Formats: sequence, C-alpha cells, structure tokens
Amino acid sequence: MKAVAEMFTMGPSNKDHHPAIRCAVGVFVPLITLTLLGRLDLAVFASFGAFTGIYGRNEPHSVRFRSQLRAGSFMLLVILFATLTARVAQTLGVDGTAYSWLLTAATTLVAGLCSVVVAAWRLRPGGSLFHIFAFAAIASIPAQPPLWEAMLVAVLTTLLSLLIGMSSRIVKSHRTPWKRPPRIRHTALERRAIWLEGGGYLVAAGLAGTIATLVGEKLGFGHSYWAMVAAVVPLVGHSTRHRISRGFQRIAGTVIGLLLMAAILWLNPAPWGMVLVIAACQFGAELFIARQYFVAQVFVTPLALIATLLAAPVDPGLLLRDRIVETVIGAVIGVAVVVAPAAWRRLRS
Repeated sequence: MKAVAEMFTMGPSNKDHHPAIRCAVGVFVPLITLTLLGRLDLAVFASFGAFTGIYGRNEPHSVRFRSQLRAGSFMLLVILFATLTARVAQTLGVDGTAYSWLLTAATTLVAGLCSVVVAAWRLRPGGSLFHIFAFAAIASIPAQPPLWEAMLVAVLTTLLSLLIGMSSRIVKSHRTPWKRPPRIRHTALERRAIWLEGGGYLVAAGLAGTIATLVGEKLGFGHSYWAMVAAVVPLVGHSTRHRISRGFQRIAGTVIGLLLMAAILWLNPAPWGMVLVIAACQFGAELFIARQYFVAQVFVTPLALIATLLAAPVDPGLLLRDRIVETVIGAVIGVAVVVAPAAWRRLRS
C-alpha cells in the first residue's frame, strides 16, 4: 500500500523548473536546427548529446561544470562506440539474429562499466540508464549517417548543454562562487559498493536483454534494449521497498505515457511539431523526475518513442506494442534482481 501511495504523492519542489528549462532548451535548439536543415537523420545524436544537461542539476556552478564536462565527454565515447559497433557489424555482414545477440552482449557490458564510472565520479543522476539507452538506440540504427556528421552534431550539442548549464552565471543573484571542486576520494568500502553495484547492473541488464531477445525471436517483438533500460530502473534507490516501487511506477507510467503517445501520433504533427513535443516532454520529465517518478515516466515514454521514430521511422503501432512488452519484462527482472539478495539471506538464515 505504501508503494501505491507513493504513486500519488508529490515530493517538495526544489526550483525544479530551472534545470527543466535548461534541458528543454538544450534539446530543442539542436533539433529545430536539424529540422530546418532537413537532417533529422542526425536527431538521435543531438538528443543523446543533450543528455549532458541532466547532470549536476542543483550543484554549484563549478561542481556542475565538472559533472557535466565529465558526463558529456563520457556520453560522447558511448555514442562513438555505438556507431562504430553498428558500422563494423555492417562491414562484416553480421545478420539480424546474430547482431541482436551481439547488441545485447555489448549493451550489457555498457550497463556494468558505465555504472562503475558514473558511481566513481559521483555523478547525479546515478546509474547507467542513459548510457544503455544511447548505446543501444544508436547501434540499432540500420542506416548510419556519415561518422563525422554524427559526431559533430553530438559534440556541438554537448558544448551547447555546457554553455546552458553555466548560463545562469549571467544573473548575479543566481551566480555561485567559482571554487575548484574537491577531489573525489573513495574508501575501500565505497569502492567495493561501486563494483557490487556495477555487477547488479550487469546482471539485471544481461538477464533482461537475454529474455527480451528470446521472447522477441519467438513472438516477433523488437527493441529488446528497452527491457534492459527498464531493468536497471529499480536498482536506483535508498531502500528495497523504494526500488521495488520504482519498478512498478516505471510500468504504470509507461502505460499512461503510451496513451499520450497514441494521442500525439493521432494528431500526426509535422517534424517541427515533433520537436516541440520532445522539448515539452523533456521539460516535464526533468520537472518531476526528482519529485514523482511515476509522473516523470508519463513524459519520458513519448520522449523516447519520438526520438526513436525520428532516428528510424517504423510502424507506430508496433513501436507502442514493443514498448509496453519490453518495459514489463525489464521492470519485473529488475525487481527480481533487487529482491533476490534479501530473499537469499532469509533462506540461509
């Protein structure tokens, strides 16, 4: 009942509209520019480059700059690795089934390694959810644009996000003292926790990806990486109950978000309208992500689906179906991974 109550409880505000505006502008400007240039095939690279803006949302400017610089640079490496993976597989002639398993294995490694790096740098939001999404979505694009164009868009979007992150320094009342951020140090216990957490991400993403790929082969579902993304959601939280609650909120928010997405598709907006929807959903997601995860997911679902449609147009009906099936698979596996250690301890005792 507490988990259900959390879905209808709104946390206190902490000037959440400030980072929400920054993130919305950071994704809108590059996407509307690409729309005007007629290059929406590069939109996915801009979208993931704009993820730089979600880090360091309430940190002082000097700490935020370090966090966003590290997060942005690391995301660029993930983007580069993703597009190179797709290009090498195409060059070697890897077929669809083999590539699905290759993508699952590579995304699993990304889940574990990126979780360790993010935790070591103490970046917030924590975990490797965004890196899993970025890597798998880009590596799944069948027709890769020229490498230099893709990376140029990602780099320029990342730099724009860094500038937007520092933009409030223009207003003196919002300016924080510029001090060199303290060096990050970890105790032996913290280092052990970081590697254990990375192992949890590895197991959750690997299991979800494997099961989703097997189910997809049997029943004709695609986008197995959505299951991997959903599986790592419950791993973030300060208690087992809170983590389980996040898993169920992910499913419920996705269902409502799919209804919103269906309404958007029914309106059949023009490309510039799609960009406006993405910016609005980015704003809504960042406005509520720290206060009410369920509501944030309602915005995240159409945000992710529209970005996918811009990258590689597919049947919207199949996209909606895949989203809910993969989300349920991933969230259930993520909750199971969270509950398993406690259940094992009880069995032993």
